[in-house]
Amino acid sequence: MDKKPIHSFQDLDVYQNSYRAMLLIFKEILAKLPKEEQYDLKNQLCRSSKAIPRLIGEGHSKRHQKRGFQKYLDDAMAESNETIVSLTQAKDLYEKFIDIDLCKKLLDDYDKISRQLYKLSIAWSNFKERKPLDINRNEPRNR
Repeated sequence: MDKKPIHSFQDLDVYQNSYRAMLLIFKEILAKLPKEEQYDLKNQLCRSSKAIPRLIGEGHSKRHQKRGFQKYLDDAMAESNETIVSLTQAKDLYEKFIDIDLCKKLLDDYDKISRQLYKLSIAWSNFKERKPLDINRNEPRNR
């Protein structure tokens, strides 16, 4: 697997995956839910799916802060899990309205997104806790 350099939040696989999944929800799921769900399930699914890529982007801009990026990744993971619950409800309640196979694919996608967010969060914690190396000695620098 090739490791691509990360120049912006848009280079993160988890950002790309969450953005693509959000577009599918908007184009293929929300429009097909019944009108009575406009202010409940439809609204919730709309909000939570849009929040994930937004939180990744916003958090990335705060990556220089000790807990900045971490907090946004945690919030994005919560929104991803909320999206999973909403998609499951849509699948179980409105199977006559929506494409069940697409819904199952989206559930798999959001499960992967949640796992990617968790792994990025752990990796970020470990990265931020490392001490910088003393270039002359190639060992951790005491501050």
